[in-house]
Amino acid sequence: MRKAVIVGAGVGGLTTAIALRAIGWEVSIFERWPRIVAEGTALGIRPDAQAGLAGLGLGERLRERTVPYLRAQIRTPGGRRLADLPLDRIQRRGGAPVRMLSRVSLIEMLVQEVDPATISTGVEITDPAALRADYDLVVGADGVRSAVRQAFFAAPTRPRYAGIVAWRGVIQGFEPQDYGETWGRGQMFGMTPQSPGVTNWYAPVRTSEGARETLDDLRARFAGWHDPIPRVLAAAEEDAVLRHEVHDLAPPLASYVAGNVALIGDAAHAMTPALGQGACQALLDAIELAACLRAQPGDVARALRAYDARRRPAAQRMVTASRWMTRLAGAGRLARPRNALMRVLPL
Repeated sequence: MRKAVIVGAGVGGLTTAIALRAIGWEVSIFERWPRIVAEGTALGIRPDAQAGLAGLGLGERLRERTVPYLRAQIRTPGGRRLADLPLDRIQRRGGAPVRMLSRVSLIEMLVQEVDPATISTGVEITDPAALRADYDLVVGADGVRSAVRQAFFAAPTRPRYAGIVAWRGVIQGFEPQDYGETWGRGQMFGMTPQSPGVTNWYAPVRTSEGARETLDDLRARFAGWHDPIPRVLAAAEEDAVLRHEVHDLAPPLASYVAGNVALIGDAAHAMTPALGQGACQALLDAIELAACLRAQPGDVARALRAYDARRRPAAQRMVTASRWMTRLAGAGRLARPRNALMRVLPL
């Protein structure tokens, strides 16, 4: 039986373990945290990622945990509508609506499908190269600061501060009249469903690297914006709000594989959150990796080359689109012409 080791037990790593086990591989997972971290607010699962999970037998469980995201608008801080988010177009093209759930719920669902005996937590991989001798496949699913990427890929690709800090939280017992995003100068505020009676909110703001703004500073940024944004932030509690500096990778990797090593998720293509595609792209990586290995059962190197050819162009296009959307949504001096353009052109 072929053996794989997966470094990282996030969305991508856990999905890879499930997908590899389904094609007959023996899997080991190493996670550096003392427990699997199920932290975060809402994720949007698009139709292609839904189909991939359904192929692993998780379609019904996903539907039970998610709510559809059907309509949303982009507005100005004063509340004027600029455009609709293209949720209906995604549904028409994909045959299903975007479905929302918390990252905690998704991780819990995936963990339930993984044999606990295959997961080792509290393990810091300091010499990824040593793994090659014991495993037929090494999968780097260890995030934007991937030790696996640094060990095996000589390219100058490094985490790059995207110029924004992302704030996230949830509000219980509240569903706004309209979901969507409000775009201002150098910052935006968004709300999506997360589960019945629970609303997810997020606020990417342009901030110098290392700055330490408080929740009160965030409230001051959005004072005077249309209802219910100030009310949502007033209800937020400091210890329940997540804040992190956003990094992507630059320059793009020339390959996601090196010998019998493959990168997936943020280790390969960390991106800004403007399109909400990080989790979906990690899911698609995992599913495609297993599909290529299934198609080439006797040749891991050839299978990995096929994985790279199929996933890297698509993922890197998404990185570029997300970076562009981040700049558009957080435009500074160009906010006024941006708004004028959006009123006459489709998003």
